Amino acid sequence: MLGALVLAKLGLLDNVPACTDLTTKPWVVEAGVQVLDQPFYADGNLATAGGCLSAQYLAAWMIARLAGIDAAASAIHYVAPVGEKDEYVARALDNIRPYLGVTVGGSSV
Repeated sequence: MLGALVLAKLGLLDNVPACTDLTTKPWVVEAGVQVLDQPFYADGNLATAGGCLSAQYLAAWMIARLAGIDAAASAIHYVAPVGEKDEYVARALDNIRPYLGVTVGGSSV
């Protein structure tokens, strides 16, 4: 995945750490970005994910920001493997929740 590298080369990751896959990591580091050892990170409207299989976190984060956490959970549940749906939903929400901020109702999501 080259997302973090493209963001870095465009200057959009100045002073913002990022996640990326292990193959792309040296190029992202060379571009001056601190690479985190975690599957997902977001700062404001920028989000990065570390590896192809972490794309579900990007999708869940976008859906949660646009349509709410319940919509994100529903979308991940729909695409998760049978027999592993609850674990996939929990893992996705655990990874994105710290980057969602506060909901309209005032409770943190």
